[in-house]
Amino acid sequence: MFETGLLKGKRILVTGGGSGLGAAMGRRFLALGAELVICGRKLDRLEAAAADMHAQTGGKVTTVGCDIRDGGAVDGMMDRIWREAPLDVLVNNAAATFIAQTEHLSFRAADAILAPTLHGAMYCTLAAGKRWIEAGHRGVVLSILSTSTITGRAFTVPSAMAKSALLAMTKSLAVEWGPKGIRTVAIAPGPFPTAGATGQLRPEGRDEGWTSRNPLGRTGEHGELADLASFLISDRAGYINGEMVAIDGGAHLRSSGAEDLLHWTDEQWAAQRAARSKQ
Repeated sequence: MFETGLLKGKRILVTGGGSGLGAAMGRRFLALGAELVICGRKLDRLEAAAADMHAQTGGKVTTVGCDIRDGGAVDGMMDRIWREAPLDVLVNNAAATFIAQTEHLSFRAADAILAPTLHGAMYCTLAAGKRWIEAGHRGVVLSILSTSTITGRAFTVPSAMAKSALLAMTKSLAVEWGPKGIRTVAIAPGPFPTAGATGQLRPEGRDEGWTSRNPLGRTGEHGELADLASFLISDRAGYINGEMVAIDGGAHLRSSGAEDLLHWTDEQWAAQRAARSKQ
């Protein structure tokens, strides 16, 4: 679809890049000529993913262990990355979520979602942006959001709040940092099944017919999102700034994706809370 060297010469950090959509984007970036840095809390998982990506693409992949919930750790990670060379692109991909009745959320449970999804992405954006601005270096921030930024979403309220805040950040920094050569863009994926997200968001007992009600009758393919991300961070998208692109087959035009949970019984919710407590 794209010319082979579309991302040649670009150094890209993907948070949470060791699995799921983060890894899918990383592989595509490498195939298009980029140099990749992936970060996460589990270094063994990152290193295994990096070895697999290198074997598939031949591209250079660097791993950095970092808990992005810790601003000091993020600053240290950026120092390590910049010692070799500046980043050109930051992809805010790492996030956390699970379904829950909002009135049953503890403060700790809410923070477990807000900390990586909102605070972590903000810390990474500030750390990269500061360095770009100080050096007069052009950059791109791509944030992976959600169609809950458009519709709202019951039973994943902290996640919907965090993603909506990041959309506000994307729009605000487009104006503030655009004159400094920094673009901020976002993607709102709909259903793109991954092992992690499916386990948290679609446990046993949820409506099984949701895929057929997508206007296109299917879920998304990881390569489709990776291609969109590749375009948005490339120079070919250089006039796109402050925008979010939804990629969900039109699902958000029909439903927020949580309506089936309105019919769950107290017993189903109790079983879900018990299952989460064992994790």
